[in-house]
Amino acid sequence: MKESIIEISNIVKKYDDVKVLNEISFNVYKNEFVTLLGPSGCGKTTTLRIIGGFETANEGKVLFEGKEINHLPPYKRQINTVFQNYALFPHMNVYENIAFGLKIKRLKDEIIENKVRRILKLVGLENFEKRDIDSLSGGQQQRIAIARALVNEPKVLLLDEPLGALDLKLRKDMQVELKNIQKSLGITFIYVTHDQEEALTMSDRIIVMKSGSIQQVGSPINIYNEPINSFVADFIGESNIISGVMKDDYQVSFLGKTFECVDYGFKKMENVHIVIRPEDIDIVKKDSGLINGEVKSVVFKGVHYEINVLAKNFEFLIQSTKSSKIGNYVGLDFNPDDLHVMREMHYE
Repeated sequence: MKESIIEISNIVKKYDDVKVLNEISFNVYKNEFVTLLGPSGCGKTTTLRIIGGFETANEGKVLFEGKEINHLPPYKRQINTVFQNYALFPHMNVYENIAFGLKIKRLKDEIIENKVRRILKLVGLENFEKRDIDSLSGGQQQRIAIARALVNEPKVLLLDEPLGALDLKLRKDMQVELKNIQKSLGITFIYVTHDQEEALTMSDRIIVMKSGSIQQVGSPINIYNEPINSFVADFIGESNIISGVMKDDYQVSFLGKTFECVDYGFKKMENVHIVIRPEDIDIVKKDSGLINGEVKSVVFKGVHYEINVLAKNFEFLIQSTKSSKIGNYVGLDFNPDDLHVMREMHYE
């Protein structure tokens, strides 16, 4: 049985009369990599700051290993934070930055040196002890910020969009590095991002947020393949979201046709949304698929083409390794289990 380390229970946060967190609740388990994912303003950073002790909730509880920590200051929590701007001390070299928290604890110099050297090796920056912070690249500064947080051996590490300032390739490299560091140390990571690819790459579980509320909690595969509503489907990856009607169990109607699906348990003739991922649609010859359409645009993306096909007033986005010619009429084909039917929900 998984052992909970952080429990968020019915947390409400208001700024003046504006409620930015609306009774959110979730658990984080020991040695887990959990990501809070959502658009700007959804409340994910506020949630992180409440866990870290930098903000106080108006209602609800934050539990650490079963004990309430709502009123504990940050320095008394076994939780460290890596901020988006890294917050390194520019007047200190690499060694002094990493050792800062250990010196406050008044550890012996020998112990401090052993801990700093070990953590530098872990983040791949051995022999950087005497370097000035300003001489480091963005990726190196990010590693130093992580090292400074990890050297104190927290039970939980909070990371607030720490890769946001890095270029694309370095960001992808650091995603792998962060996951490896987390697994090798066995520390619980709670990570904030608005980047869905980042969340899918690194997380054991993802908590999708919108407007101060939790929309869905699950593994990356579960959330991608089984989104609970159209917001999650649209936010996690590319999606074709089509309005339709559930005629009966395993039968859904949209774009003027009835298709087989694997969904059931809906009311007869209930209005629904149907999600079809772009990679699940095959382009075939006209009249040999389930529906026909006209190719409106083709864009090469490196590993695949993104092709837009207009079929019965709906423009499908399709990802294919084969190109198509603009203006051609083609067939679109998909399997029943490529359709994901959800109850109709509307968002602003």
